[in-house]
Amino acid sequence: MDIYKLGLRPLLFSILKADPEWLHNRTLQVLETVDRARSNSAANSILSQIQQSLGLQDSRLEQSLWGLNFQNPVGLAAGFDKNGVAADLWATFGFGFAELGTVTRQGQPGNPQPRLFRLPADSAALNRMGFNNQGAAAMAARFEARSKRGRRKVTHTPELAIDAPFPLGINLGKSKVTPLEEAPTDYLESFKLLKNWGDYFVVNVSSPNTPGLRSLQDAEKLSTILDVLQQENCGIKPILVKIAPDLEWEEIGSIIELAKTYQLAGIIATNTTIRRDGLQTQILRETGKLITEEAGGISGKPVRERSTEVIRFIWKETQGKLPIVGVGGIFTADDAWEKIAAGASLIQVYTGWFYEGPWMVRRILAGLANKLAENGFNSISEAVGKEF
Repeated sequence: MDIYKLGLRPLLFSILKADPEWLHNRTLQVLETVDRARSNSAANSILSQIQQSLGLQDSRLEQSLWGLNFQNPVGLAAGFDKNGVAADLWATFGFGFAELGTVTRQGQPGNPQPRLFRLPADSAALNRMGFNNQGAAAMAARFEARSKRGRRKVTHTPELAIDAPFPLGINLGKSKVTPLEEAPTDYLESFKLLKNWGDYFVVNVSSPNTPGLRSLQDAEKLSTILDVLQQENCGIKPILVKIAPDLEWEEIGSIIELAKTYQLAGIIATNTTIRRDGLQTQILRETGKLITEEAGGISGKPVRERSTEVIRFIWKETQGKLPIVGVGGIFTADDAWEKIAAGASLIQVYTGWFYEGPWMVRRILAGLANKLAENGFNSISEAVGKEF
């Protein structure tokens, strides 16, 4: 029996109508408190039991990518743990990896509230958070404090990164106060502060909630960002780029060429969409306005099909040689399998997780294991792109 879907979710979503951002922040506060208590053996014992309940160990789901060992292909997408307060706990929930951030060079409050909304009729969310976070220096300080407590070691080299038991990515965005023409320096300064702590890094130029940010997906502008990052990186850390689902095929093709030129480790497909067509929700309850008049990006089921189409396009254009992280509308094992078969080596969840609850990851992993058996594959890596 799934107590989240049968009891807790109806209570929070329908009866109490808990504000989603308030609920999100309270969840992170609890996780941060739990993290601080991990020196206690009793707390660690409880966390181990939770991990056994929510996770699933199956060697067929393991794979190595970018010199990192992933216990399974299901990761937590960027946006949930913006400041890395629960970085050491995400494996407890069954994830194979987690992506922290989006973090910016300058700490910033984000856009005015309310800025996060559930669209239950569409199994979706609308967010216009605006990269609210404490800044790259604060995240680096948090990692430094963890290392002194013996939690996570500095990863200066790929060899040390391989030893990291749970891969952590860091998603980098542009500070709102930074002019677009100074974006390369802004991303670079964040990377310098955090490069010893993340196992891989993501250049986020696709959020619709920072003015002008998506214009940085233009090949010429994006190339200046990637150039300075790779000069600093010297090939040590995997660097990926996260793209929007609303790009035209020609624009995605240009980014693929940049990925080859700058030896990117992969592409994350995709971010939220600014499209509103096909939604069941017409009026946003909290504001009383038409959904078409509300700013922000839509995540969840409405973006599922388009994100899979983008994955399929990238796989075909690169002949499967550029790793893809698939994200957008994943709620079930079938959703996850569809993206893997289209070409995604890894997948990420966020919106589906808060709709389906903490047991969702285990259900997806069990479903993927069954899919492997049904199709005669010995490992998840064998299934990538196999719809062709």
